[in-house]
Amino acid sequence: MSGDTQDQKISPLPRFYFSVDIGDQKDLAFQEVSGLETESKAGNVTLKKGVFAKDSEFWRWYSQVSMNTIKRVPVVIKLLDEKGNSTMVWTLQNAWPTKITGTDLKADSNEVAVETLEIAHEGLIFANS
Repeated sequence: MSGDTQDQKISPLPRFYFSVDIGDQKDLAFQEVSGLETESKAGNVTLKKGVFAKDSEFWRWYSQVSMNTIKRVPVVIKLLDEKGNSTMVWTLQNAWPTKITGTDLKADSNEVAVETLEIAHEGLIFANS
């Protein structure tokens, strides 16, 4: 486009390169993050990840809700550039799990097993790096 003042070397960021930290757990592998939005009331954020043998950390965290000892932790979601540097950061303040959905099971499928974690929080802070 002629007359465009935006630097032609800058292009929109891809959405597939991101990392998630939950409390002390850093760089967790998730396939999808959705619900990074804010309105007059904060909505829940949904995280999807592959299921791994003997990985039950989210179930342990969720079980604390059942025992009325909800452990609230910061959740940091970072959109990364091609070099792995964070470009945009969403921080969920005092987050806790509200729902876990186990994987769908299907005998005629060869897809990866995926579980879903829904997180409530007390506020979303956005930072542009």
